[in-house]
Amino acid sequence: MIIVSGVSMELNEIADSIKSMEIRGAGLIARSAAGALKQRALDYKGQDIQALRKQLEDGRDILVASRPTAISLWNSMQATLLGIEQAESVEEMRDLVVSNADRFMTRSSRAVDIIGEFGAKRLRDGMKVMTHCNSKAALSVLKTAHAQGKHIEVYATESRPWKQGLLTVRELGAAGIPTTLIIDSAVRWAMKDIDVVFVGADTVCSNGALINKVGTSQVAMAAHESRVPVIVCAETYKFSPRTLTGELVEIEERDASEIVDPNTLPAGVKVRNPVFDATPPEFIDSIITEVGVISPYAAYEVIVREFGQASIFEE
Repeated sequence: MIIVSGVSMELNEIADSIKSMEIRGAGLIARSAAGALKQRALDYKGQDIQALRKQLEDGRDILVASRPTAISLWNSMQATLLGIEQAESVEEMRDLVVSNADRFMTRSSRAVDIIGEFGAKRLRDGMKVMTHCNSKAALSVLKTAHAQGKHIEVYATESRPWKQGLLTVRELGAAGIPTTLIIDSAVRWAMKDIDVVFVGADTVCSNGALINKVGTSQVAMAAHESRVPVIVCAETYKFSPRTLTGELVEIEERDASEIVDPNTLPAGVKVRNPVFDATPPEFIDSIITEVGVISPYAAYEVIVREFGQASIFEE
């Protein structure tokens, strides 16, 4: 078993919790999945290397299927199983998976703090900031700037239908940062008072486009109209190698019941509930990663450097 948010869980339970959004947020999803594969390797007591490899690959497939559109999850699985085909014994394969998973989890956890340090340099005393949804990386920037003594004020969107904005305002309020919660449709109304927008990322594509919580593109469009810079906070494991080969990012749609009880609607009325939308790179000022601040158009170079050509073409 592994511990997620203080709870002991098996691999299948972790997959179910990711699917049901009990485990959510790209970073926590990625680290939870890496930890689950690590534990599966540790739990294997046999001496058949092919049997262990099958267990690990089956586990990977179960985890990826829980949120097939989450590139952070896919990248964490690639990183955790990197090189297992070269292992010559069960012990070597087990040790490799454990070290890979530990390295990924440590780096991904540290990435948020580094992004916070880099991003805080973009904030000045007295600035008003808008954020959307609940991004640990974006929140790290705001809390780091506040800890440095910068007096900032934050406007946070409600982020329906799961209202992740409530998590954001609670965390910012607990840190002592003046925060205002607004409904999603008030973004353009509030933008006239905003100096900069900080958002997180679900996926960064090779052309610099951002896939993030639905509504992000509307925030970016309103910011562009008002000449307000939009800064994306994204760990490198959120960059998608798969987009280099032309694969399009699938926009996940969830059940209508998250929005409304379909049985209360007249016959023939449809409900669509997209989780993400796409923001073009021309609406993005810069992307802050743990390896530096880049232009969105430099996403290709980051993908090749971080993942290498070999992993790009792996399925």
